[in-house]
Amino acid sequence: MPRRTEPSPFSSKVGARIRELRLERNMSLPALGEASSISKGHLSNIEHGFAAITIETVDRIARALDIPPLYILAFPTEDERARIADAVRKLPKAEWKKLRKEIEGRAPAAPKKRG
Repeated sequence: MPRRTEPSPFSSKVGARIRELRLERNMSLPALGEASSISKGHLSNIEHGFAAITIETVDRIARALDIPPLYILAFPTEDERARIADAVRKLPKAEWKKLRKEIEGRAPAAPKKRG
């Protein structure tokens, strides 16, 4: 993908989110590059919003960070649902099933299909 001369606002948000998640794991840019098979320079361009990226690139970065791609595209400062997703991400895995059951118990039942 070509490098932009001006950062895209959405690409900048995605790049900042990737950087935040990378730093949260104390992962260097070269380490993320090695884990994702993406060059350090391209990752730097992504983090600064200069690179247009594909969903496959988002997936490779997410796998390297050991998270679902959802967390790269969730911006907790902008949306309550994203804030909830980010809180879930930070929970120990042992808590996920319990939380899911609690949430499902509070969610309205889906309407039954008529045959």
